[in-house]
Amino acid sequence: MHDVQVEQYGTLLAEKQQRIEEQFAALSIPSVDVFASEPLHFRQRAEFRIWHEDGRCFHAMFEPGTKTNPIEITDFPIASKDICDLIPKITAALNANPVLHNRLFQIEYLNTLSGEMLVTLIYHRQLDDEWIAAATALKDELGIHLIGRARKMRLLLDQDYVIEELNVDGKKLKYKQVEASFTQPNAKISEKMLSWARSCTQGSLDHDLLELYCGNGNFSLAMADQFRRVFATEISKTSVYAANDGKEMNGIENVMFARVSAEEFTEHMKGTHLRRRLKDMDLENADFGTVLVDPPRAGLDEESCKMISQYPRIVYISCNPDTLELNLKQLSETHTIERFALFDQFPYTHHVECGAYLVAK
Repeated sequence: MHDVQVEQYGTLLAEKQQRIEEQFAALSIPSVDVFASEPLHFRQRAEFRIWHEDGRCFHAMFEPGTKTNPIEITDFPIASKDICDLIPKITAALNANPVLHNRLFQIEYLNTLSGEMLVTLIYHRQLDDEWIAAATALKDELGIHLIGRARKMRLLLDQDYVIEELNVDGKKLKYKQVEASFTQPNAKISEKMLSWARSCTQGSLDHDLLELYCGNGNFSLAMADQFRRVFATEISKTSVYAANDGKEMNGIENVMFARVSAEEFTEHMKGTHLRRRLKDMDLENADFGTVLVDPPRAGLDEESCKMISQYPRIVYISCNPDTLELNLKQLSETHTIERFALFDQFPYTHHVECGAYLVAK
């Protein structure tokens, strides 16, 4: 990653657009809204191996498929400026203190646009009071949050989260991002995704939004002011807690989060298996005019696809064009694809994030 070719970025993005247009041509998608990333310093998260050699340690990455020839990382231009600034400082501190670098094998960074930084140091040994003293001094010196991990061990020196602040359509929204939980790595693209989703659902205040796979409330909190009520589900307990904290931080009252999977919600709505966590949510009086899904790479299972096809409008955010294509083939039996977007969440890689807005025929 030393040799990011910024001047090639436009060409690489155009190639992604062409690939997506060809892949979805059979589905007659409309012209694609393309959202470019910043070409440098766009990642708010990064993780590296720590490699030990000749009495010193350094941040390392490997050629794909290899684990033996480390490439020393002194600069990582796709990471945020804060992460880039911190790498040499942390490396120097680790090498200056054997207590901190002894059997350290991985380091993870979680940064925000608002400037907060959480660093996790992961070890092949148990951590003791001596480590806590050295790590606390490092945390205070660098002005960061710091976590130590080892087998069956997780030491928080203060907190295990950062608060991100995103600007969505001129409005500031705060999000709690917890260590080791999923958050969007490219914060500026996340702002564009939220704005695009909101533009699809304007004029929806007379009905409710259902969201599946809501994570830490990324979309639900940004969409709340466009709907009467928002019902959002997520399987991760940590993410649901973070989503509820986000709701409180932003003073939002019309969103409800439930810890159930998309499959469990589908069974509950069909009446085949009622879930205790959903029975007090007044779902029988909900008027879901729109459903938003942001599933993992595996996409939606067939039953969830059938379930969401009952709703007039669908916003589908996807991190995997292949499963999106399969799901859209099924959904286009009942819906028309009105809008389609490409979000370049991961520049200089083959990965593409897409958005589709569907309206019932």
